[in-house]
Amino acid sequence: MFTLVHLNTPPPESLKAQVLQMVVDYLSDISPVSLRPSNPLYQLYQYVIGYEMHLYLQAMDSASDTTAQLILALDDLDPSQVLGFALYLPAKDYPEACTLAYMAVHASQRRQGVARAMLGKIITRRPHAELACVASKVPYFEAMGFKVLAARGPQVLMSTRSRGSDGMVAVQDLAPIYQSEEVRQIHTYLLKQHGKKAMSEAEKQRDRQLDQMAQHAQALVRERFSIN
Repeated sequence: MFTLVHLNTPPPESLKAQVLQMVVDYLSDISPVSLRPSNPLYQLYQYVIGYEMHLYLQAMDSASDTTAQLILALDDLDPSQVLGFALYLPAKDYPEACTLAYMAVHASQRRQGVARAMLGKIITRRPHAELACVASKVPYFEAMGFKVLAARGPQVLMSTRSRGSDGMVAVQDLAPIYQSEEVRQIHTYLLKQHGKKAMSEAEKQRDRQLDQMAQHAQALVRERFSIN
């Protein structure tokens, strides 16, 4: 069993480290890019998503009530162990609305109601919840009461209501991360390790995958609206 904890300030370092590790470990599940470990760019995207999550958690230290909020599922027998997390962004000008940024459950704890419980806690606080997911996960969120709204790039935009929220959320700007010295160093390392040809093919593979995911998202949205 597990206990849910809601945080609007940064979690203790031991819990934060576990959240960041889950973000890195489950990149393929939670990243809009959904790269597989076999792609040479995988390590680069692991760093980016990990650093993005670090910035969200760091920003929780501010006094604003519109910074990221965190739901943790902790093991009842050992509360020092994180079984899952959900990070959501409250809307600045619409108290009922929020956007789910990232959610993950430890592989050993899946299909035990952890994700459903975390989403339920978010919706209790912010009933107009939105999220974006890949097409294959749409049925999962539909079962939790989310409705398909539109395709957005490689993802499908969903909401607990039949319309989108006009509320503004504070998302992290990823441009400085991609332009950082650390990312350049990682890219240089990967270039040396795999070679220019392999890295070029990795980028093409990523782009083909994103195009395919966008097609799947558009097809699913057309299907849902034709049914309705």
